[in-house]
Amino acid sequence: MAYKSMYKNEIARAAGVSLGTFRAWLRTDTEALRQMGVSERTKLLPPVAVSYLCEKYCIDIEN
Repeated sequence: MAYKSMYKNEIARAAGVSLGTFRAWLRTDTEALRQMGVSERTKLLPPVAVSYLCEKYCIDIEN
């Protein structure tokens, strides 16, 4: 599946969790996300980060 860039709130909604909970999840992946160019302040996640998070947390993104 080809992922597109997505905002954090969009992924949180797809996962069925609040944005605060999603941010807590991201804190456990700080180093991996940093290597993908994502910081805590990044709002729009690049496709590589979206793919990583969807696979790790079993999030189904509908195209």
